[in-house]
Amino acid sequence: ISPFETVLTITGPYQNFGFLEGVIDGILARRTSVATNVYNVVKAAALSGVQKPIIFMGDRDDHYTQQAGDGYAAFIGGSTAQATHAMNEWWGKQGMGTMPHALIQLFDGDVVAAAKAYYQKYPEDDLIVLVDYNNDCITDALRVAREFGDKLKGVRVDTSRTMIDQYFIRHPEVLGTFDPRGVNPPLIFALREALDREGFHHVKIVVSGGFNEERIIEFEKQGVPVDMYGVGRSLLKIHIGFTGDNVLLNGKHQAKAGRRYRPNPRLERVDLSEI
Repeated sequence: ISPFETVLTITGPYQNFGFLEGVIDGILARRTSVATNVYNVVKAAALSGVQKPIIFMGDRDDHYTQQAGDGYAAFIGGSTAQATHAMNEWWGKQGMGTMPHALIQLFDGDVVAAAKAYYQKYPEDDLIVLVDYNNDCITDALRVAREFGDKLKGVRVDTSRTMIDQYFIRHPEVLGTFDPRGVNPPLIFALREALDREGFHHVKIVVSGGFNEERIIEFEKQGVPVDMYGVGRSLLKIHIGFTGDNVLLNGKHQAKAGRRYRPNPRLERVDLSEI
């Protein structure tokens, strides 16, 4: 939609709908903002010429009552995978995610044991293993790849921006030209190289943790070998507003200065008496 483009018109006695102005504006602002945010990150994730999927992971930053609507808005924006079943409620798919850190904790930090339990419980799911629990992504990614072989579909790196992966502790010679904290391009390049070196070319790399449009653009411009991005909090920022105005009174122009009736041929007529 364009600035000042009409997205909804209501005709009828004002007392029947006027009290809903704030409710309608709020719904439009929230859902349009989420859809636009998702659209922008989806576009950023295609800069390489290959569209990389975006997992909408906004569940822990979102009120549970809003997840169905926000998930649908994310779907409209171009996200083809949502983290929870609730986010898929309005468009008929199932939630898609990976094992949580909590599962690995329950197995005393043993990523392989946790992955075995996950796979045993959900054998129909694509096995995507979280590998940053011990802050040693490459070591743990290789451990699970050696264990599962072709059954392993991917690994997810979710390193906190407050942490420096053990790879850089073992290889201090690569430090000095970039910020080594969190999920960063050199770490992902090294992970891809390590997997390929042992023949695990089929294992996809999923990254998450503080990603937004700008960060995805940075990764894509550098050609970082990411196959899928998990994005959450940044997609829920409300930055698009709507306002409702009375612009006609008994069929004649009557509106606040600067406002007027703006017909829009893209709108579809809905007669409430027929619903």
